[in-house]
Amino acid sequence: MNTALVVGANGVIGGNLISHLSALGGWSVVGLSRRGGQDTESVRYLSVDLLDPAGTRAKLSGLTEITHVFYAAYQDKPTWAELVPPNLAMLVNVVDAIEPVAANLRHVSLMQGYKVYGAHLGPFKTPARETDAGHMPPEFNADQQAFLERRQLGKSWTWSAIRPSVVGGAALGNPMNLAMVIAVYASISKELGLPLRFPGGLGAYDSLLEMTDASLLAKATVWAATETANEAFNIANGDLFRWSELWPKIARYFDLEVAPPLRMSLDTVMADKEPLWQAMTAKYDLKPSYADVSSWAFGDFVFSWDYDMFADTSKSHRAGFHEYVQTEAMFLRIFDEFREQRVIPGR
Repeated sequence: MNTALVVGANGVIGGNLISHLSALGGWSVVGLSRRGGQDTESVRYLSVDLLDPAGTRAKLSGLTEITHVFYAAYQDKPTWAELVPPNLAMLVNVVDAIEPVAANLRHVSLMQGYKVYGAHLGPFKTPARETDAGHMPPEFNADQQAFLERRQLGKSWTWSAIRPSVVGGAALGNPMNLAMVIAVYASISKELGLPLRFPGGLGAYDSLLEMTDASLLAKATVWAATETANEAFNIANGDLFRWSELWPKIARYFDLEVAPPLRMSLDTVMADKEPLWQAMTAKYDLKPSYADVSSWAFGDFVFSWDYDMFADTSKSHRAGFHEYVQTEAMFLRIFDEFREQRVIPGR
């Protein structure tokens, strides 16, 4: 029996990882987050403030059975430099707490992203490869990996670094959920009798992009943690797209017309839409609050990319991971899940 510690258990990545581990069998799971969670037969949850070193050690001191740590926690900050101290400290505190007590620890999996390649800074070399040179810091992903590499030297456990593109999945309260941005934006557009207008510029409308399905990412993460050692892997769906081709298909799903792109900040134009959402919640019997479905700043960030955003995933294929997901089908499936969960109105 393997025992996984999933750090960041309530996010879209951690939640899908827990679901995948539970479905596999042969795993028991401990989910770690600030909010905790509802225990099930195969999963128990702990509420931990990972920025408190002493508190983290105290709460994790009994987890002697952990064999695999899956680290997917993240704390957002206003600037790239401010991201480094808390995100590095949380990982360090987890490893400091688990390594001394978990005698059978075999692997630490680190969730990263294309920020390793400087994707958040502007146009970067595409396709990005795991062997590409790093960029000028600050960059917390690089600092986290460097910490694991140093810590692992001479140890029996190994590490992996997983690098997805923008992750697609159905989860509430996630500040980086593009599918939620699009679904709520489309629902509000429909309620107002407006066409679905792409909110980025023409350059972003025609750039070449990719995404990573959260379920695919969970499979890849467990595969890397059990079949590889001390390697980084780009993980994406396996297809590329342009918004100019995909956007009309998304509009068709919501029974909306498409109007030409118009650059606008969703964070700005959606700032006054909470009363409208409350009215929609009553009208359509929706469950989440406006705060739960608001990821507008992240939407602005993604829709501002007027440059290509994709990586080479052949390293994982050569190593034995061959799963893929069609991105259009991923979006439509997530939208269906949102409707089933009463996150957005049905048809």
